Amino acid sequence: MAVRRIRCELAVIPDTSGDGTGVMVAADVVLTLDGEHIVDVDVGAAQMDGTEFEVDVQLAGLTMPGFANAHSHAFHRALRGRTHRGAGDFWTWREQMYSVAARLTPDNYLDLARATFAEMVLAGYTCVGEFHYVHHQPDGAPYPDPNAMGQAVITAAREVGIRLTLLDACYLRAGARLPLLAEQARFSDGTAAGWVERVDRLADGEGLRLGAAVHSVRAVDAESIGAVADHARRRGWPLHAHVSEQIAENEQVFEEYGCTPTELLARQGALTDRFTAVHATHLQQIDIELYAARRCGCCFCPTTERDLADGIGPSARLAADGVPLSIGSDQHAVIDPFEEMRGIEMDERLTSMRRGTHSAASLLAAGTINGYRSLGWPDGGRIAIGALADLTTVSLDGVRLAGTSMADAVESVVFAATAGDVTDVIVGGRTVVAGGSHRSLDVAAELRRSIAAVTS
Repeated sequence: MAVRRIRCELAVIPDTSGDGTGVMVAADVVLTLDGEHIVDVDVGAAQMDGTEFEVDVQLAGLTMPGFANAHSHAFHRALRGRTHRGAGDFWTWREQMYSVAARLTPDNYLDLARATFAEMVLAGYTCVGEFHYVHHQPDGAPYPDPNAMGQAVITAAREVGIRLTLLDACYLRAGARLPLLAEQARFSDGTAAGWVERVDRLADGEGLRLGAAVHSVRAVDAESIGAVADHARRRGWPLHAHVSEQIAENEQVFEEYGCTPTELLARQGALTDRFTAVHATHLQQIDIELYAARRCGCCFCPTTERDLADGIGPSARLAADGVPLSIGSDQHAVIDPFEEMRGIEMDERLTSMRRGTHSAASLLAAGTINGYRSLGWPDGGRIAIGALADLTTVSLDGVRLAGTSMADAVESVVFAATAGDVTDVIVGGRTVVAGGSHRSLDVAAELRRSIAAVTS
């Protein structure tokens, strides 16, 4: 790609005046790109020497680093609005999820994932971690291409223009010493060795990185957790796992192993600086200490955790111990990075009855740089020299953000913006969304068609 320049009316850039962890808003920022990376950042460019830069793209409003969705199950998008009749909990919701999973094929999964990823891009996400566990045919038999379902996800992301980390999940059992349920058969490779054999047929590509996942300590035995962790370490992959999402999960693991899920993961060598615990809702103090000591991250998915009545995770204690938080939209009850970011703080306010535990800057970091690092893209999530040119712009002229000043722009956007305020999205220097519309897809039509195919 040729060198190009992008002018931002306002941009969120690192604040170098403090300890290096803060951000600031600068006016009239010109970014010079070479390939998919930023090679120069000029602040107040037009005023510096009176020379007017020639630019290829003008971005009005506030431009931020693109958001990273660190935890996604793309096919869950088909469940939106279909699981809210009557009372229930995570376990009753799971039965409805299985019914959709049973209807997936490589072809309709491609369509559904493409539509879901397109909705993410419209919302400002530029990178997604797809926690992928629907691998085989409904009876568990492999497709002629054992990675046909994974390839559908990869193709969907490429066609939409979103950066992807495919977190391929190992799933081996229904619970402690329990065989797989019939509806879980297509999730499993039978053994950890079978999982390794299949995932090693995949390879990184443009806009694509591979990662590993342990579905949960419920679904993967201790020895197999160690095997997956060892393989991820050898390949240099990020490793994610659902951890302590449910109290029942903690109880089952304690009965089987006499410890918490986090302690078992630590014993099996899974906890490293490449590990992310997803949800991390019902943690013990020892779990938090282990994450801090092993430099792990935790991904919170507030809109899903509320929707499934999971509970509220200990974000304040994790952050206080230096554990980086990221965000995910998980089952896509809502696809909106702003709602996920502020949800961490708002949920904490409900439990602590205090405001301001998490600053706007720290929440923005959870939505951007922390998520990128969690997904194996350490050069993403910031607007700086050497960073990926992944950018999201919001208009400050709409009803939610009208009256926003430059001084409080970050706070206003983090605590008041919605996905509907996103106007432009650039991934790797390529414009994917302009004027609030995807450049190549009618996203609403794609969603209607692909959801109908797996629900009607």
